[in-house]
Amino acid sequence: MKGIILAGGHGTRLYPMTVALSKQLMPVYDKPMIYYPLSILLLAGIKDILVISTPEDTCVYDKLLGDGKRIGISISYKIQDTPRGLADAFILGADFIGDDSVCLILGDNIFYGQNMTGILNNAIEKLDGATIFGYPVKNPTAFGVVEFDKDNNVISIEEKPEKPKSNFVVPGLYFYDNNVVEIAKNVKPSARGEIEITAVNNEYLGKGKLKVSLLGRGIAWLDTGTPQGLLKAAEYVEAVQARQGFYISCIEEIAYRRGFITAEQLLALGQELHTTDYGKYIISIAEEALEE
Repeated sequence: MKGIILAGGHGTRLYPMTVALSKQLMPVYDKPMIYYPLSILLLAGIKDILVISTPEDTCVYDKLLGDGKRIGISISYKIQDTPRGLADAFILGADFIGDDSVCLILGDNIFYGQNMTGILNNAIEKLDGATIFGYPVKNPTAFGVVEFDKDNNVISIEEKPEKPKSNFVVPGLYFYDNNVVEIAKNVKPSARGEIEITAVNNEYLGKGKLKVSLLGRGIAWLDTGTPQGLLKAAEYVEAVQARQGFYISCIEEIAYRRGFITAEQLLALGQELHTTDYGKYIISIAEEALEE
């Protein structure tokens, strides 16, 4: 399975912070925002990743992440000249996807919680068409709402409905089989001229191939699209790390625990950042592993 991180857009809700800087490069406490969606792909065992961004920002992501070899994966880049909708990622990434299935994650979505790896692995193993996720919220009218039956087959998806048919909304994480490329190519642009992800999902829904995986208690989904959301996300990450001692979305640690790099390589990565608490945390993980 391939992975795509969509890190384009202008982040207008975060202006003036994002006038000169891509939203997904903004810090969420102690690491760049893009580390969080990248960590989800790593937790899912996905090692071949495409980052899609703007002409201005792609080179900055390349400077930050490089080709991925330092953490045992492959990262490539694709420019999206103008925002054309989420599903445009499958058209831009068609050659990258090839004959594989694909996971799309939005660059401003943060997921964290118990058994996240198991949830992701289950979605991959049972993929038969498309899988989206459902997250319970108090006010679903502000989101895309998913309605489903007892077997988690999707019945409908409604965008910001006045009378929601459930309290589960759809976050920015999606798994698709290889048919998604052709489906995206044949979707007609919406009234706002974009290739909507909802249109792709409705194609799978019409074929009875759209499932929902529910994210319940123990899983946090954080939206970082507003200044308030960005602040709350940073406070959440700081609180968890300070109280538990474990770091959220430390890509180097995840790469080690998934077997992508050795403890020796992990130690070298930590030593590059030895003046920071982040680097010291990586060193502590590596040294503990080397002592076993």
